[in-house]
Amino acid sequence: MRIYEHPILGPLDRRTITISFDGVDYPALEGESIAAALLANEIRILRYSEKQKKPRGIYCGIGHCYECRVTVDGKSGIRSCISQVTDKMRIKSKSDYSL
Repeated sequence: MRIYEHPILGPLDRRTITISFDGVDYPALEGESIAAALLANEIRILRYSEKQKKPRGIYCGIGHCYECRVTVDGKSGIRSCISQVTDKMRIKSKSDYSL
C-alpha cells in the first residue's frame, strides 16, 4: 500500500519511524501525513460519526471537511490528512467530537 518508487519523482527514500494508533504500533515514513501512514497500514476507519456512529475516514484529503479528525498525543480534533507524522506519535481514533 505504499509507493517507494515514483515514475516522476524517482525513489522515495525516507526514514521509517514508528507511530501508534489505538495502542498498536505501525511503521510510517518520515514526512508523510498521518492519514497516508494509516492508509498504508490498511487502516481505513479513523473515527465514527457523532449522531449515527457510522465509520469515517479520509474524505477530501485537503483539510476542508474534518472527517479525518483524530486525537494526537492527547490533543483532539487533529485533521490527519494535513498533519505530518512524528516518531513515537500516539494517535487515537476520535472519541471526543469537539473541534
